[in-house]
Amino acid sequence: MKFRMAMRVVLFLTLTGLCVTGFKVMDTPSCSCASRNLALGATAVQSSTYPQAGAQNAVDGNMNSIWGVGTCSHTNEDRDPWWRVDLGKVYKVNRVSITNRGDCCAERINGAQIRIGNSLENNGNNNELAASVESIPAGVTKTFKFQPIKGRYVSIFIPGRKEYLTLCEVEVFAVKKKKSCSLFCYTVNLALGATAVQSTTYPQAGAQRAVDGKINSNWDVGSCSATNGDRDPWWRVDLGEVFKVTRVSITNRGDCCAERINGAQIRIGNSLKNDGNNNELAATVESMSPGETKTFQFQPIKGRYVNIFIPGRNEYLTLCEVEVFAD
Repeated sequence: MKFRMAMRVVLFLTLTGLCVTGFKVMDTPSCSCASRNLALGATAVQSSTYPQAGAQNAVDGNMNSIWGVGTCSHTNEDRDPWWRVDLGKVYKVNRVSITNRGDCCAERINGAQIRIGNSLENNGNNNELAASVESIPAGVTKTFKFQPIKGRYVSIFIPGRKEYLTLCEVEVFAVKKKKSCSLFCYTVNLALGATAVQSTTYPQAGAQRAVDGKINSNWDVGSCSATNGDRDPWWRVDLGEVFKVTRVSITNRGDCCAERINGAQIRIGNSLKNDGNNNELAATVESMSPGETKTFQFQPIKGRYVNIFIPGRNEYLTLCEVEVFAD
């Protein structure tokens, strides 16, 4: 288990260009740690706007991929359609994540280009090419990594054909320089691919689906976990070793039943007494919108096990993704 976790962390650091020696980041001014999502809430525009599908929908923090929920941007069927976000100032961008529509039309994104720079010539679509989208499965969030490109504007652009451009979320990340990275920078999602279990399993909705890396909130796609209507239902992920956990992100079901998550507790620790539900309380979920990915931040809690637990009632516990991060 420890070897698997170590390999996952080292692979992530290698791919993102962090300075790695074994399990520590080297003491060097050139060491870099990942930053926040720069696109969240930033000003976005697009070539045209399909009714009630403004460009701003793609930077609202809601990764629901179901069109009817109303959180995706959408152009009309334009020639060379485009979408652009203004980061407000120049960053060294090295990573862009795109969430594709989940309920239909996944192929429309094929051939899209990610372009980054400081020019608004041709609506920003002449800026440097960072990556091209061959395809993204329905409802999947795909991350494109590349060497840092300096720019204020990030465009998604489909050249050479008439097409609808639909984006259910766009996230933008940049290199963040630190004078010293002598402490390990856990920007990796520690839950990804880790072993998960739950109180019971609704047919074809195993616990492992909540850590499969697919943030699709449409039940029919088959990437959400779910219990039966249990008394005090719970779900738990085993991180493999003890970490100082500081935040947990939960993606709620998007096509119905959003209120089922209300009152859920996030508990973290090293005990499996009461299936881990007696561990320290990190945060409580008051409510979440359909398909919303919500991040809960708290003071570091040491633990190997992270539980999502609904106490005091009979309920179905449905999780479309759980992400865990540590200091």
